[in-house]
Amino acid sequence: MTGLTATSRDAGPQDLAAEEPAAPRWRAPGYWPFVIPALVVVVAVIVFPWAFTLWMSLHEWKVGAAPAFVGLSNYARLPADPRFLDAVWQTLLYTALSVILPLILGTLAACVFHARFPLRGLLRGIFILPMMATPVAIALVWTMMFHPQLGVLNYLLSLVGIPAQLWVFHPATVIPSLVLVETWQWTPLIMLIVLGGLAAIPTEPYESALIDGATVWQVFRHITLPLIAPFLFVAAMIRMIDAVKSFDIIFAITQGGPGTASETINIYLYSVAFAYYDAGYGSAIAVVFFLLIVALAAALLVVRRRTQGATA
Repeated sequence: MTGLTATSRDAGPQDLAAEEPAAPRWRAPGYWPFVIPALVVVVAVIVFPWAFTLWMSLHEWKVGAAPAFVGLSNYARLPADPRFLDAVWQTLLYTALSVILPLILGTLAACVFHARFPLRGLLRGIFILPMMATPVAIALVWTMMFHPQLGVLNYLLSLVGIPAQLWVFHPATVIPSLVLVETWQWTPLIMLIVLGGLAAIPTEPYESALIDGATVWQVFRHITLPLIAPFLFVAAMIRMIDAVKSFDIIFAITQGGPGTASETINIYLYSVAFAYYDAGYGSAIAVVFFLLIVALAAALLVVRRRTQGATA
C-alpha cells in the first residue's frame, strides 16, 4: 500500500491524466431514425401551417396582391366588425345547445339500453346508425325534411295540429333547426361513452339502495350520475370541440343563411378567406378562433376540477 501511494505521488500531471478514463463521446440514440420522420410530419402539417397563419395575420394580403405588413391592425378590426361579433355569439349558442341536448338525450338513451330487454343489441345497432353517415348526405336528407311545403317534418306537425314551421328558412329558427340535426347525429356517440361508464359501475351500490328503499330518481341522482360524471365530462369535451368548429352540416344546409343568421365563426372565416380573398384578415380570425377553442376547453377543465373538489 505504501509503495503504491508513493508511486502515485511521484507521478506527474500528465501521467495522472493518462490514467483517467476518456470521456465517452456523444452518440445519437438508436431510435432517431424512427423519430425524425414523425418530427418532419409534425412540423410540415402542424407547426409550419400555424406559423404561416400567424405571419399572414400580421399582413394585409389579398389574393393577387403583394402582402404588406400591418402589425396588429387585422386583430384591431375584429371588435369593430359586427358580422364577426354576431358569428361569435351564434357559435357559442350553437355549441352550447349542441353539447347540452346530446348529453341529456345520450345519457337517457344509455340508461335505457343498459337495461336488459329483448332485441337490445339490434336496437343499439339501429340507434348508432346516424353517426356513421357522412355529413353531406345527412345535410341533403335534412334539407328535404326541412322544406316548408314538401318536408316531412311539417307533415308530422300537421298530424298533431301544430302549424307549419319555416325551420332553416327563418332567422329565429335556423340555429335550433341545425342543432336538431347535430343532436340527431351525435347523441349515439354520447350514448356509447356513457354506456362504457355504466358498464364499469359495480352492482353493490344499487343493491344497497334497493334494500334502503331508494326510488329510481334517487338511485340515478346519488349513485349513477356521480359515478358516470368522468365519462360525461369526456363526452362533453369531445362534443364541445366538434360543435364549435362545425362547418360541413351548416354550410351544406344554409351556407350561413338566411342572411347571416346561422353564420358561425367557421363559416365567416371561410367567406372572408375564400369568397372575399382577404387572407390576412381571415388568418387573424383563424388565430382568434383557435384561442376561443382553447379557452372553452380550459373552462371545461376548470369546471371539472371544481366539481371533483366539491365531491371529494
